[in-house]
Amino acid sequence: MTAKQQLLERISALTEDEAADALRLLDMRLDPVLEAFHSAPADDEPWTADDESAAASGRAALAEGHTVSLDDAMRDLG
Repeated sequence: MTAKQQLLERISALTEDEAADALRLLDMRLDPVLEAFHSAPADDEPWTADDESAAASGRAALAEGHTVSLDDAMRDLG
């Protein structure tokens, strides 16, 4: 049995909700933004003291509750 035949057999056994989920997964492979992320080279720059300082500052702000809701951020970004 070919791969396509096996796939068709499995698809026919899916519920409508499962089929919708599978379709979304298949459609993701056509998304150019996702493809760009998947094919981008790994970040090979070393982590610096400045990077660590900025990350620590962000973690501290988060721990202190200095956050912005998604709605507020979207409103600010227009």
